[in-house]
Amino acid sequence: MKKVFVTGYLGFIGAQLIPLLRERGLEVTGCDMGLFRGCEWYGKVEVDHALCKDIRTLDVADLRDHDAVIHLAALSNDPMGNVNPRLTEDINHKGAVYVARLAKLAGVKRFLFAGSCSVYGKGEKLHLDETAPLAPLTPYAKSKVDAEADILALKDLHFTPVSLRLATAYGSSPLLRLDLVVNQLVAMAYTEGRIALNSDGSSWRPLIHCKDIAAAFVSFLFADAALVKGEAFNVGTENTQIFALARMIQEFFPHSHITFGSDSTPDPRSYCVTFDKLKKALPAFQPHYSLQKGIGELIRDFQVYGLSQKELFSSKFIRLKHLEETRVLSVF
Repeated sequence: MKKVFVTGYLGFIGAQLIPLLRERGLEVTGCDMGLFRGCEWYGKVEVDHALCKDIRTLDVADLRDHDAVIHLAALSNDPMGNVNPRLTEDINHKGAVYVARLAKLAGVKRFLFAGSCSVYGKGEKLHLDETAPLAPLTPYAKSKVDAEADILALKDLHFTPVSLRLATAYGSSPLLRLDLVVNQLVAMAYTEGRIALNSDGSSWRPLIHCKDIAAAFVSFLFADAALVKGEAFNVGTENTQIFALARMIQEFFPHSHITFGSDSTPDPRSYCVTFDKLKKALPAFQPHYSLQKGIGELIRDFQVYGLSQKELFSSKFIRLKHLEETRVLSVF
């Protein structure tokens, strides 16, 4: 493994992934349209080769001579996906499959797809493994289901596609996001002294720190192909109910208070998953972050790099708001 192609590298997870790839001595090509330039919170590590291009316009020459592709590029959450379901399908499903097929044609050996645990929708039971029924509730989740199926079907003797069904990400990053549940609630407590829940807090979420996501991708790059080829893996570290998360954050801010909306109801998106398959296939992968540690790091970085109440819901940290202000989605 010498050369890796990373799509969507100028994002929340990509900003943590690139340093790890460079530390392993890998040559990195980054492909990104730069939709979130100007949203940097603090300095990031650069790639060896930068390509400003829509993934849907890539060609074989762009991917040739790379050993692996890590595909992060996507409209990356439910709110963005809901704005234009057709565009979500075109980028997250068709675009992802296009890149995978192109990679295979170019002779790339391994393709790592950033899937999502949101594919489980409203989980039928607790502790869902990878064989559980998929029940996507949003255009974003459906696009991940469809892309995963088509990409994994491309496996053959020489091509190893893998889907990482990522738990909900959180944590500090040079491209900080405050539209993620842990980050948002910690930022509220820090700037406003309140932890405002939009639901009744009963729903379950699997969680993982963005640095641990980056480490997982690196581990899958070097994993035995026989153990991972054509497989989907739940990738996360722990599960919690949203109200329990709020109470944990409140322990860091004893004077903060938890609030509920006037019509708070259960969030239908609720899934608690197992990570046993991941642990069995990649025993050497050891996450470094617990929720407690990640929350503490966020608070420290809010202090070091600064976070004001005015910035809490600003377009710098809320992806959909940034796209709306820049009117980017209207040009696709």
